[in-house]
This record gives sequence, C-alpha cells and structure tokens, in this order.
Amino acid sequence: MSSEYTIKIPATSANLGSGFDSIGLAIDLWNFVTIKDGPFRIDINGYGEDELPTDHNNLVYKSFSRLFQEIDQPVPDLTIECENNIPVTRGLGSSSAALVGGLYVANIFAGNPLKQSDLLDLAAKLEGHPDNVAPAILGGIQIGIYNDQSLITSSVSFPSNISLVLFIPDSKMLTDSARNILGETVSRKDAVFNLGRLGLLVNSFSKGDLGDLKYATQDMLHQPQRQKLFFPMKNIIKGALDAGAYGAFLSGAGSTVIAITDSREYTIGYEMADAAMKSGIEGNIFVSSIVNQGVQLIEQGED
Repeated sequence: MSSEYTIKIPATSANLGSGFDSIGLAIDLWNFVTIKDGPFRIDINGYGEDELPTDHNNLVYKSFSRLFQEIDQPVPDLTIECENNIPVTRGLGSSSAALVGGLYVANIFAGNPLKQSDLLDLAAKLEGHPDNVAPAILGGIQIGIYNDQSLITSSVSFPSNISLVLFIPDSKMLTDSARNILGETVSRKDAVFNLGRLGLLVNSFSKGDLGDLKYATQDMLHQPQRQKLFFPMKNIIKGALDAGAYGAFLSGAGSTVIAITDSREYTIGYEMADAAMKSGIEGNIFVSSIVNQGVQLIEQGED
C-alpha cells in the first residue's frame, strides 16, 4: 500500500520595511507539493522548472530528508511533484516555501512525530531567521525573535479588508547579494529610526490605523543599501504612495515591491508599473491579500 499527500505553502514577505529579519506576513499565493511512495524522482512545473535542481540537492527533498534525520529514521524512497506559483529570487519566500513544505509533508509521512512548534524551530534553524518561515507555517503576520536559542513568535492582528499590490519585476535579486551588501553594524540613529517605526507598524495593523503605514514602512537598515542593487525601488515605492497606498516596501531581499491598501488596487498597481517602466524595469502586477493560514494538507490518499 502506498501513500500520497498534497500540501500547499503560502508565499511570504519579510521585513515590511522597518522590521528587518523580525516580522513577516503570509500572502494568498501558493506552491503545491505532492509526495508519494515510489522511485526517486522530482518533477517541477511553474517557476524555477528550468533552474531548480531535480536531484538530491532539491530544497524540498533536502528538508524532507532533514526531518527524518531529526527523528533518526531512514529516508524513504519517494516521488516529489512541485507546482510552483511563487516566483523565485523575487523576495517572496520561495526558498522558505520549499523548506517548510519539505519539513511539513515529511512530518505527515512519518506519522506527525513533531509538534508545530518543533517544526517552526527546525525551519527557523535551517533558514537562519524566522521572518519568512513563521508566516509560512502559522499564516497571518508574525513577529519572530530569539531569546538565546529559543524562538519566540507572536501574531499581529490586522484588518480583514487589507489588499496587497505586488509589483514583481522580471529581473531577479539574489538573496546572497542583497545580504552581502549590508554592513555589519548600524548607527544608533538608524536603529532608533527603525525601532520607532516597527512599533508604529505593529500598532497600525493591530488598531487598523492604516494611515500611519506611510511612516511605519520606512527603513534605514536595509532598503537604502539594497537600493544600490535595485535602483528603481524608491521610484516604485513613491509611485505606490502617490497613487494612494498606505505604505510600500521592498519585499524581503527583493526585487518585488509590495504596497498596502484597501482600495484602488489596480490604479496603484498601474502607477507602480509605470514608475518601474520609466526606470527601465519591466514586470507584472499581482493583487492579493494576507492569509491567516500557513502550510496545510489539502489531499491525501492510499493506493
């Protein structure tokens, strides 16, 4: 008798401007992974089908295997099918989706030996920071911090009518390049700048006082540096704000820019695309929302 499981994992956006490496949200845009007993094979359809590995270096497979190592069990033979709707190297958590997806479905395959909190700890350890994996697992808007080696997460409430307008450039932004350009230290002035705005960000979402997001999504710790790698960013953010968005920011390490609104989504999207085009960048607009659910099992069966 063979087993088959299909799960879905949301895209995520980290930082939200002022919350570098400490806050993220889940987006209503999903990758699907099906795993079943059988000879080793990995099929990828959608984003990354011509560039992501289909051998034992595939991230879904590596994280699947990592969970079995964690519980000291042999890795079973399996076939993996990936339907990738999350663009890769665009700051939308495609790597976190693969990592979380592999861990989550491996846990199901093994009979659920790990609790959700254990999966979150392991995912954050493998990723190196919790701002993508926390919303990928828990959904919604999540704050993630470490106290020594202990991961602590906290959900942030938000109004249900929020829309996200994504400008997804055709050009990539490699995460390593976007991280390597950041300095090892920051000034006290810049730290205080972001601390105040991160507090305002959480308060704005929690109270539904979205007018303050224009200031709360400002940043001095990573966006000014990443502007050097993606020079249209500032113009795209300005286009979104001028069109009526409450706030806008570089998503994760980029290159996607996200605007937050509750109306005029396509007007905002048009202005973002127009600002990008005038800066010499082509891309696509995608209108979405924040989802309260993270990774989840959607189908299972046995032959």
